[in-house]
Amino acid sequence: MPRIKIHNFGPIKTGYKENDEFLDISRVTVFIGNQGSGKSTAAKLISAFLWMEKALVRGDFLIDDFTEKNFIEERLAYHRLSDEYYKNKPELIYDGEAYHIAYRNNKLEISKKDAPCYVLPQIMYVPAERNVVTSVGNAAKLKNISGPLGDFITEYGNAKENLSDSVILPINGTSAEYDKTHDTIYIRGNNYRINLTDAASGFQSLVPLYLVSRYLCNSIKSKKNGESMSSEEKKRFEKQFEEITRDPNLNDEQKRIARSNLGKSYNKAVFINIVEEPELNLFPGAQKDFLYELLKFNNTIRENETEPGNRVIITTHSPYLINFLSVAIYGAALSKKIDSSNKKESLKNKLFKVVPQGALTSVDDVSIYQLSETDGSIKKLSSVEGIPSDDNFLNNLIQKGNQEFDKLLEIEEQLEC
Repeated sequence: MPRIKIHNFGPIKTGYKENDEFLDISRVTVFIGNQGSGKSTAAKLISAFLWMEKALVRGDFLIDDFTEKNFIEERLAYHRLSDEYYKNKPELIYDGEAYHIAYRNNKLEISKKDAPCYVLPQIMYVPAERNVVTSVGNAAKLKNISGPLGDFITEYGNAKENLSDSVILPINGTSAEYDKTHDTIYIRGNNYRINLTDAASGFQSLVPLYLVSRYLCNSIKSKKNGESMSSEEKKRFEKQFEEITRDPNLNDEQKRIARSNLGKSYNKAVFINIVEEPELNLFPGAQKDFLYELLKFNNTIRENETEPGNRVIITTHSPYLINFLSVAIYGAALSKKIDSSNKKESLKNKLFKVVPQGALTSVDDVSIYQLSETDGSIKKLSSVEGIPSDDNFLNNLIQKGNQEFDKLLEIEEQLEC
């Protein structure tokens, strides 16, 4: 599993103190914390390093193509991680499946690893400002938007073009349908049909994200038909790659393009969905249903595969998402217990009415990190009997609200004395 170390980068100061100070990038990775604590910073760094690793494996770039200046002014600037983040001499280390990448002492170090099982990913970073996609006409022509938002707009266009039928949405029993002639998404419910731009903000936040996630998850190929190569095929690929690199008739840009085209023989075979605040503008019940859809995409098992390889990385302020994720985890553990019961069929039916089968998630596949805006630390939430601890920042705020309400009741009682 890939992992990352973050020290003294923007709001993240002391980083993560356990497990050799590395954060596991698990199949489900969640960052919680207050505004300014570094949730999005951590997710953006993961996205940047994952992209660099993929570009190196596919041959879009060589190791020497990535310099300190390129890393800062292009890769991190893509996510709008400005010079302000570099004031305290950060230490950033990404230990991936195919490459080890480190930025420390203002130097970038990249080394290749022996990675026979590396699978090329489709990486999507979904920013919180995604609502602009539906609230502004022709969002693709907006100026000065972030790199992730621009790419998301592009994939949203691809997702719409690939809609042949209406798509059932995980909210209010509605569906989405696309009018290609007028480039318009409509929301259809009970006895109504409304333009997405006129729909409630929850729809405007959810629909583009849901359609893009669905499209990208469905568009990647199985390992057998995609990434996997025989030893002979791999030798031919490496030989052609070397010939391009050494060709004196090609300039550097032509070599990069040729390597990239050659690398496309590696089809993307896993989907890494990095989502900022999936709960935006959603009622708690809709948050639950949408979380389960994200988990279903993440748990997709394709032809010739025995287990899913996708990943979902989430930043959130919502205690509901954490609680419903715990329900999905407990449901997975309960499902295993039911397998040995003589009431298996009836109990499984009851279980899947609570948590959809496709959303069940093993606790071993989950890492939840809590970030602090006061000391810049990162803490991994512990598990109690396989369930993430409810002793976290979000639940504690709910408890604090209950306690403060009790204090008001005590004051009211004193009026009656």
